[in-house]
Amino acid sequence: MEANASISNLLRDIFGNPFRPVAFAPSWRTSDAIALARTMYESREFGAMPVLADALQDAGCDSDDVLSHCREPQPLHVRGCWVVDLVLGK
Repeated sequence: MEANASISNLLRDIFGNPFRPVAFAPSWRTSDAIALARTMYESREFGAMPVLADALQDAGCDSDDVLSHCREPQPLHVRGCWVVDLVLGK
């Protein structure tokens, strides 16, 4: 059962919720948000996800899906995280 939960968490981190697509406003891609996302992507260290949420919120992001994903106490974030990819324009 634990392996299934890990796989589910991994898939949620990469794809988000396919039944609730997020419209990501280009104005949320500030230099701060991009720098944070790029650093996490390149280092594969995602401890700054809550800081990314703050940067996105400062840029006007009001998406509960985006902000809650960044602030989840979930320890699993990987390269390919849907929020980081959106910030980087991938």
